[in-house]
Amino acid sequence: MDTKIGSLDNCKPVSNDVCSPVNGTVSTIQGSVSPAVVNCSEATLGRHLARRLVQIGVSDVFSVPGDFNLTLLDHLIAEPGLNLIGCCNELNAGYAADGYARSRGVGACVVTFTVGGLSVLNAIAGAYSESLPLICIVGGPNSNDYGTNRILHHTVGLPDFSQELRCFQTVTCYQAVVNNLEDAHDMIDTAISTALKESKPVYISIGCNLAAIPHPTFAREPVPFVLSPKLSNKMGLEAAVEAAAEFLNKAVKPVLVGGPKLRVAKACEAFVELVDAGGYAVAVMPSGKGLVPEHHPHFIGTYWGAVSTAFCAEIVESADAYLFAGPIYNDYSSVGYSLLLKKEKAIIVQPDRVVIGNGPAFGCVLMKDFLRELAKRLKHNNTAFENYHRIFVPEGQPLKAAPKEPLRVNVLFQHIQKMLSGETAVIAETGDSWFNCQKLKLPAGCGYEFQMQYGSIGWSVGATLGYAQAVPEKRVIACIGDGSFQVTAQDVSTMLRCGQKTIIFLINNGGYTIEVEIHDGPYNVIKNWNYTALVDAIHNGEGKCWTTKVFCEEELIEAIETATGAKKDCLCFIEVIVHKDDTSKELLEWGSRVSAANSRPPNPQCRCHAKEQFRLFYATEVNRRRLVISKSIFADRWQAFRHQTPIGLGLALSVGFLGGLYCLLLVNLFWNYTALVDAIHNVEGKCWATMVFCGEELIEAIETATGAKKDCLCFIEVIVHKDDTSKEQLEWGSRVSAANSRPPNPQ
Repeated sequence: MDTKIGSLDNCKPVSNDVCSPVNGTVSTIQGSVSPAVVNCSEATLGRHLARRLVQIGVSDVFSVPGDFNLTLLDHLIAEPGLNLIGCCNELNAGYAADGYARSRGVGACVVTFTVGGLSVLNAIAGAYSESLPLICIVGGPNSNDYGTNRILHHTVGLPDFSQELRCFQTVTCYQAVVNNLEDAHDMIDTAISTALKESKPVYISIGCNLAAIPHPTFAREPVPFVLSPKLSNKMGLEAAVEAAAEFLNKAVKPVLVGGPKLRVAKACEAFVELVDAGGYAVAVMPSGKGLVPEHHPHFIGTYWGAVSTAFCAEIVESADAYLFAGPIYNDYSSVGYSLLLKKEKAIIVQPDRVVIGNGPAFGCVLMKDFLRELAKRLKHNNTAFENYHRIFVPEGQPLKAAPKEPLRVNVLFQHIQKMLSGETAVIAETGDSWFNCQKLKLPAGCGYEFQMQYGSIGWSVGATLGYAQAVPEKRVIACIGDGSFQVTAQDVSTMLRCGQKTIIFLINNGGYTIEVEIHDGPYNVIKNWNYTALVDAIHNGEGKCWTTKVFCEEELIEAIETATGAKKDCLCFIEVIVHKDDTSKELLEWGSRVSAANSRPPNPQCRCHAKEQFRLFYATEVNRRRLVISKSIFADRWQAFRHQTPIGLGLALSVGFLGGLYCLLLVNLFWNYTALVDAIHNVEGKCWATMVFCGEELIEAIETATGAKKDCLCFIEVIVHKDDTSKEQLEWGSRVSAANSRPPNPQ
């Protein structure tokens, strides 16, 4: 992890497989043969950044405007080939960039200083955990404010602007703070190339007064990136392959298991070559689903310990040798550390390292090279696959439901299975959808994504937005629980604005089911919304959207036929009502094991080590706090409300105090907010909502709110002209704009 406020080397020759999405295709870096001279008006920092994003394959940037990034956004919009997508909040913008990177190979988001940066931080941490190259761009304060004692808005009230940067240092592999033009070119190029080389997020902060200023270093088209390819140590590679081949060739029933790091190692195709050469049974770890072709004749399912797909665990754990390519063993993927594996039987292949049993470890050996060379040395052995074929019993069909019988979750996923093809992709939200979607059999070309390492609920809404934007030719099928949807629901509106045709299955079982199975309590119960009405309110007649609510299999079949037929060019939202205790058997088993792992009593022998570990970490963190910079953001009151809706309304409404009554007044921004509040209310609790267009209606509404409805939460939507603003805001805005745009002080 590097923090740079100065120049560094840029543009080393590179291989073009920099941005490889999961399907193995390559997003090459575009560029002209010889740099062309750029018009003076385009020779700015902002346009250079925009051109670099286009070169690496980014066509869409997800953003939330704030006063420190507005000028930068102007320059991004002006770049041909770059589309700016405004999101409802920074968290979803980050999740969208995450989903975009999973499909396109790299993603980008633009937010503003601190209030925007710290909001997007959670999404950046998730991308870091999943090894996704993501360019997080922050509009920072005016460069003249660095090194002064001025206190800026959107800070914690101290003249030190470093809070945001320090937070990003732990979840990005490189940080560039651009507060002068002399080395801006080098810093931007180094940050972007580092993201691609390390396959991790990077942080770029740009002073709000710098984006529009021409500089000689931007006077020519950027030289295309060429990243030096990583190479294996030849002697180490040969030794590792020889040892692994000997280990596997003497085994009786070896198996292969693919893991999530196949993506970052760009080794999916090499892994398939190994499978073809060896004839072994092949499985996939849960977080690697979608990286190994499930239509392969030797594929036996998902290896997930006690919750593996049928007969997969028996074959893997009974093998006398197993090769894991790119595994991550955490408490979730190991089902509470309960995998029945033995180290002496395992070959662990990481992106740049191979460990064979209890014996030798080989460094500087790239996974892709190792797997391809090993494929040439393996003897064909299909014993494990024959054993699987011998014991496998196809899953039985659920009993035929009685007419209009309440819908069961396993029936829902039977019908989702029939929807899958090479033209679809599945996004699975954290929760029971993890386990149900693992049982889906993906046809050739069908995408699949979920966030297992970080496991942030609500991730799927933004990720669906980003993934669908990256591959418009695929129809995304998102499986989301009601609890997760309440966290990030707003950006369904952005999907509509972008004309996406996603199918969202909202599984409404009345709570946080995955937490219930780990540890139940009243905190896992959430307020039930009318989700279909909520999406209708967000839709508000703008864009193509179709919603429905289903209670039984007959209604589900009809809804799917409509979504894939008459409404195939619409965003389709299907709310599926199921019983609160209708969960997969895998979640029941997994939840009990994870709960047991979480509740292990303290080990007295570990206490001293834990204290020392924290002391070392704290010392490292203190030493890291050298020269750092920070940023700021402005969000007007209406946009701020939009950021909090509908999540904030579902939990604790932003309220103003009016005559002793809690009441909310807001200005209309695209959605039907009154209908939205009615959908959240869903006839539970006391709530009264109305919309007013004139003074008489406002007086009547206030009289009702302070009289007949004085014991209710009252929501009054006030419709005013878009230019009806206070003179104070006009004056304030012009002065803040002038302060932000002060030119750099040469001194």
